[in-house]
Amino acid sequence: MASRIVVLGSANVDLVVRQPRRAEPGETMFGSSFHTGPGGKGLNQAVAAARAGADVAFIGAVGDDEYGARLRAALESEGIDTRALRTTGRPTGIAQITVTDDGENAITVVSGANETADLTGDERALIAEASHLVVQLERPEALVVEALRHARAHGVVTVLTPAPVCVSLDEMLALSDVLVPNAGEAAVLAGVTDSEAAAIALSGHARTVVVTRGADGAVVARGGRVVERVSARPVRPVDTTGAGDTFAGVLVAWLAQGVGLGDALAAATAAASLAVTRAGAAASMPTRAEIAAALAAG
Repeated sequence: MASRIVVLGSANVDLVVRQPRRAEPGETMFGSSFHTGPGGKGLNQAVAAARAGADVAFIGAVGDDEYGARLRAALESEGIDTRALRTTGRPTGIAQITVTDDGENAITVVSGANETADLTGDERALIAEASHLVVQLERPEALVVEALRHARAHGVVTVLTPAPVCVSLDEMLALSDVLVPNAGEAAVLAGVTDSEAAAIALSGHARTVVVTRGADGAVVARGGRVVERVSARPVRPVDTTGAGDTFAGVLVAWLAQGVGLGDALAAATAAASLAVTRAGAAASMPTRAEIAAALAAG
């Protein structure tokens, strides 16, 4: 049985437009589709972990509005504990997402209720009782640091996805047992463009660094050296939105079962490869049975 994972993060409603390519400044173009759905890096990672079979609780904030009610219902439908999902006086966060026909995306976030910056006593207790705390940077920096400090003080394994990335993350990095940046984020944090060199540099701060590299797979560094390279599965992408969150959520779900890092990486890679073949963020994330089937197929 997996241990309890607590995700502290953002919850947004995604407003997604599909279009042939990115528009030039001042240009108007026709899109081919529009849909809305649950999103936010925190919610996405919580859903990915829950679908992968983990016991998940979510710490977040939404508005007292239709979007907030939709997000709460979406989390609960996945079996995620929402007792720490607060309803605030601010509107629910939204993300405006453009997806081009080659599967790439561009995202603009309006944070709204996600800017709630305090940690309640009940939320502290939830973190202290967890096996793993998962955080990202779509909530206020001071809140994330406070949660990481509290988790570290109680022996909880901490997992950080440093997105949206910024350069002043020294304390967060030092408080992270597992750091999961993509190649671009790793380059910003380390100050070097080569993803393996960035992983090595960052492993001097966080204990384990997993740099995801899209079609080039992932590289893992510990203690100043690369310890593993993971190949991506060849697929034809439909929508890459949420692929990194799928990877992170499934990675933690497997680690929470006490399995080795190699097996967790294999599961996360398989899950991400499935997610990019489907439209949407949370909607695209595979179930545990689908991940197991992909792993069995090789």
